[in-house]
This record gives sequence, structure tokens and C-alpha cells, in this order.
Amino acid sequence: MQSVEEIAREIVAREGGYVDDPDDPGGATKYGVTIGTMQGLGLDLNRDGRVDGKDVRALTRAQAEQIFVEHYFRRPRLAELPEMLQPSLFDMYVNAGRNAVKILQRLITRMGFAATDDGIVGPQTIQAAAEAAEAAPDHLADAYGIARRNYYYALADQRPASRKYATTRKGTKGGWITRAEAFIHPRYHLSDSQHRERVAKWA
Repeated sequence: MQSVEEIAREIVAREGGYVDDPDDPGGATKYGVTIGTMQGLGLDLNRDGRVDGKDVRALTRAQAEQIFVEHYFRRPRLAELPEMLQPSLFDMYVNAGRNAVKILQRLITRMGFAATDDGIVGPQTIQAAAEAAEAAPDHLADAYGIARRNYYYALADQRPASRKYATTRKGTKGGWITRAEAFIHPRYHLSDSQHRERVAKWA
């Protein structure tokens, strides 16, 4: 299995450089680290007394990786969940915070292993996830990835401004969908026609 540091490097590479998309609720972002996260951590990189877009621009890849490992993996206790889930969960936590854990909690509850969907990794979730992994060792990671993909589609259903993240102007899979499917076995990837059918109502 990859180390958490290796996963963090891949997340930073996927996230890309500085962006400030008005349709992104996260605001100014670099390497996936939002201005809100930097403000919460007090990362005044240029030491001018405030944390703003200039500090986001100044963030390095190494700093972003450290933030992810500490605040998006270790502190949320993702390391205590089944290893098969950790890469996708970690990537999703960077992308969607506690919703990453809520998706898992709802999934394993549907599988018959009760977990409260509060987005917090506590003893109940750790136990339920372990039992789910033991019951379906060959399928749990794919099931989580599919649930994650469904979450993105549902979010775009509800928020038209976010649809550009789920589908391209040409109608092919957008970044959210390809990102989710990066952690799913190819046999469970949607075909282009299936994707187009799923997003047809957005036209």
C-alpha cells in the first residue's frame, strides 16, 4: 500500500495550482488548500498580518502535502479505517471534508453495519467499517468509490453552478467523476454514453 505521504503528493498533483473560481464555494485555492483552511490554521506566509490570496499563492507543494497529511488524514483518524479505503477517503476528505466520512457511514449502514452519519471517525465508525471490510474485502473500496461518484452527481443535480465539475462542455466526464473513478476498478466505470444519459437532464 502507498504511504500517506505518497497519496498526499498525488492529491496535490491532481489538484493543480492556484485558482479562484467564483463558482467554487472554497474560494481561492492552491494545490487543493483553500483560503479558509489557511485562515483557520493562521498561515500568514508573507507575514503581513492577514491571511489572504497572496498567502494562498505563496503556498508550496510541500506545505500543502504537510497540511493534508496532518489535518486531512491524521487528525480525522482516517488511518484507523480499513487500508483499502484510505486512498479514496483521503482524496475525498481533501475535496469535501467530513462529507467523505458521511458517505462511508451511510454506505456501511446500508450494508448492515450501523454508523451514525455525522462525518466523525469515532469508535462506532471504526468498528462498523472494519466489519464491512471483513464482510466484503473485495468490494468495499469499489462500493465507496461508486457512492462517492453518486454524491458528486447528486451535488451537481442540486447546484447547477457545480455541474461544470461533473461534466465537460463536450458532455464527457468532468473532473469530479474521473477523480472518483480513479479509485474504482475499471469494470465499474461508467461508459461515456452512461455518463451522458446521467447528465442529460442538466442540458
